[in-house]
Amino acid sequence: MEEQVNGADLASEDVDAAVTRLLDVLRDTDAGGWYSALEVVRPWSEHNPRITGEFARPDAVRRYLSRELAGLLRNGATVTARPSRRALAFDDPDFFAALDEDRFDLRAKKLFLFGPERMALSLNRLTHYTGTPAESFERHVLFTNYAMHVEAFQDRFPDAEGPVRDGVQMPAWHHRTPDGDGVSLVNIGVGPSNAKTLTDHLAVLRPDTMIMIGHCGGLRNHQRLGDFVLATSYLRADRILDDVLSPVIPVIPNHRLNQFLLDALEKRDASYRLGSVCTVDNRNWEFNQAGVLPAMRAARCVGVDMESATVAANGFRYRIPNTTLLCVSDKPLHASPKLAASATEFYESSKRAHLGIALSCLDRVRREHPDGLPHHDIRSADEPLLGAG
Repeated sequence: MEEQVNGADLASEDVDAAVTRLLDVLRDTDAGGWYSALEVVRPWSEHNPRITGEFARPDAVRRYLSRELAGLLRNGATVTARPSRRALAFDDPDFFAALDEDRFDLRAKKLFLFGPERMALSLNRLTHYTGTPAESFERHVLFTNYAMHVEAFQDRFPDAEGPVRDGVQMPAWHHRTPDGDGVSLVNIGVGPSNAKTLTDHLAVLRPDTMIMIGHCGGLRNHQRLGDFVLATSYLRADRILDDVLSPVIPVIPNHRLNQFLLDALEKRDASYRLGSVCTVDNRNWEFNQAGVLPAMRAARCVGVDMESATVAANGFRYRIPNTTLLCVSDKPLHASPKLAASATEFYESSKRAHLGIALSCLDRVRREHPDGLPHHDIRSADEPLLGAG
């Protein structure tokens, strides 16, 4: 079972059909219990003319692969789809060893950012944590940690697909479109651990965008409850990714996403502040202020939360354009802590506007960047060929 397509021999109108044949081979290979492989030969490349990669459950990234392969074929590449090797069972001792990201030579040009074992496990865990099939995720993903945003999402998209069972840890809902460019919303809960877990696994799907739409403590005197915070950088006090991404490495949001969000905020005449967001790993940081407050002040932070920098750092690691739009729910430095009664009233009044601004941003991404946002700021010199949206 093998399919080879030489893009140089294809008429433009035949590219889509050729891509379908290639992806069908990957699908059938997977159904037969094998990892599937793609080989791409690029005659224009002097240093890396031939690149290969393996995949598990390729139908989960079918729309992504379709777009990427079509572009390669139109540029004259030759693409071959074929079986690679027998898929390992999750309880195979060799499976665990294959999950280690550090074992890959990061200097070598690769086709895809992940090995098939990592893909298989992450896709399985996405279903476990979110209660929905990994194949249900759309190209654009929103993260929240409040059920109220889920309610607003369901009001906006009554036909959204949700969890198939109750009690999942990070439930997801999906507004699906025929082209796969709809939007998925995941309630990741509270804290950097959940944010890392979900984005670790979501990364294998290669989404086009990730946006955090949570709440934050406002750190400036003139902020009011309900004001928005659009992150321009992060103070990473979450610590959870320090071993794999040093906190001295700059992590910034995607400029294009921020511009779209800024335009949406101004169109709605919304009150907002731009600036650094501090993400902490301790919800009660107010009880031990000496640990983080001086850094917040030195960094001139405008908001503090528990997830945004984690999402951003993993987005940077895994080459996924991302940003953060938060809403001020309390002002811990200015005698306005988050209390039950005021929080409930604030949540109810802000949820639809918050979601609407994020969805407006994604509408522009679809219109202006149907093939994915520019991602020069998160690509590396040894970037995998199919490594970013």
